[in-house]
Amino acid sequence: MKTIEGNLTAQGLTLGIVVSRWNEFLTKALLEGALDALKRHGGDPNSATVVWVPGSFEIPLALQALAKTGKFDALVALGCVIRGATSHYDHIAGAVSSGINSVALETGVPCAFGVITVESIEQGIERSGSKAGNKGAEAVMVAAEMANLLRQIRG
Repeated sequence: MKTIEGNLTAQGLTLGIVVSRWNEFLTKALLEGALDALKRHGGDPNSATVVWVPGSFEIPLALQALAKTGKFDALVALGCVIRGATSHYDHIAGAVSSGINSVALETGVPCAFGVITVESIEQGIERSGSKAGNKGAEAVMVAAEMANLLRQIRG
């Protein structure tokens, strides 16, 4: 039996990171966690390209544009959608999730999901660097592992 698994190293990888400016006080923390994880796993944060977009809804289009350049081993999406009093949250969260997945499937470039969808600002703080960890850091680890896995599969 042959088993293929990705390695959790970012050494030699070129990542594109798309970050939403909406809820920037949280997304900046996600970005800091992502860049720290990149460095801790052997990657060079200076080799990453960071693209800022207005909100989470715009993340998939920027990911798609980066993927089509052929310059990136993997992409990372960072954003924060906080539930409010209307159904807006459901529309944005669903569209962003679906869009990120579509970019990965259509382009073959791994797109790690670091968009936190939370019920409150407090939950956002927890998921962007406090007691629940940093989802930006986790997304970089997913991106690195998937980039390495696909390298092995594609030979």
